[in-house]
Amino acid sequence: MHRSFTPRLILSAALIGLPMTVSAQEGDQADNVAYGSTTAEVLLPGANARRAALGGSYIAMATEVGGLNANPAATALMTRPGAQFSQYDYVADTRLNWGAIAFPFGGGARAFGIQLGTFGFSEQPVYTVETPEGTGEVYDVSETFAALTFAQNFSDRCSVGLTAKGVFDQLGQASGSAFAIDFGTHFHSNLSGKPIRFAFTLSNLGTKLKYDGDKIRTAAPRDELPGEDEITEEDQPAVYRTTGFSLPTVFRVGLAYDVVAGANSRVTVMGEFNQANSNKAGFGFGAELAAMRLGGSGFGLAARGSWTATPAETYDTDFFGVGVDKEESAGLAVGGGLSYQTATFAIGFDYTWKKMGLLGDTNFFTVSLGW
Repeated sequence: MHRSFTPRLILSAALIGLPMTVSAQEGDQADNVAYGSTTAEVLLPGANARRAALGGSYIAMATEVGGLNANPAATALMTRPGAQFSQYDYVADTRLNWGAIAFPFGGGARAFGIQLGTFGFSEQPVYTVETPEGTGEVYDVSETFAALTFAQNFSDRCSVGLTAKGVFDQLGQASGSAFAIDFGTHFHSNLSGKPIRFAFTLSNLGTKLKYDGDKIRTAAPRDELPGEDEITEEDQPAVYRTTGFSLPTVFRVGLAYDVVAGANSRVTVMGEFNQANSNKAGFGFGAELAAMRLGGSGFGLAARGSWTATPAETYDTDFFGVGVDKEESAGLAVGGGLSYQTATFAIGFDYTWKKMGLLGDTNFFTVSLGW
């Protein structure tokens, strides 16, 4: 007993002390996290209301069309073809629109899907230093991504998926494009007779996005030759030198467990850890209550909620060092869904309200179809 207990005691003490040591070491180092250094943020909010309600933990539960955007591996567990269409009313009158369709094939061993998302705003006035009241011109901003997904079940417990996507950014008269991939795994089994799911994803790993366009192209005067008389001549074409922006790459791990598992109902608790290339490590917790075949009918209900810690929002002062009131409810999301399904048809509607701190409240709507 002594031989077994002592090493465990030492290991436990080491694990308890490890976060303190890491925290102390971090306190001695300068914060060099590359906040705000990425582009194509359209890739971050997620694609449907269920994902918004469950936070990053959704990667362990995304066995539906929404998995194309969150965890491609999870779509291999789809039991029927389906489509989803979402609209996210984001901050500052911006809007994300997303649609996707996915098909299981190979006897349910594989799945294939296509998705398209757009985000932006239009007809915003142009202001310059010379004309602070506006030039009378307007500009549009549009971020778009299109993607193809393939997922494969390698056993009755493990699946893997890969997504390839193009990202296209139009900022007024400047534009850019990039290529990225998402990779995910999904492990599903039972613990104490109840379903447990474990997943990890690596999202938006790709090329840098570099801008070009009319506003970046200009004209520069030609240098006069020494000893020659000055003559009238046209300026020579020139291009401003720009630097490419990285995509918002995110590594995420999620775990979900059904604490209550019935024939037509379940209560699932879940958690996630994430690390982005433009933020400190974050985490979140969520839960989902789902009931199907209410009263023997084809109707179902779901209630969901989560809280996500986002280190970039843990601020006490603004850019100028002025103290600000912190929004303690930032990262909170709640939502629900109503569905109806038969052996040959399924339809569902989901809604999520999410708090974005000082930026205000946002609303996510999703319609799902299956056949």
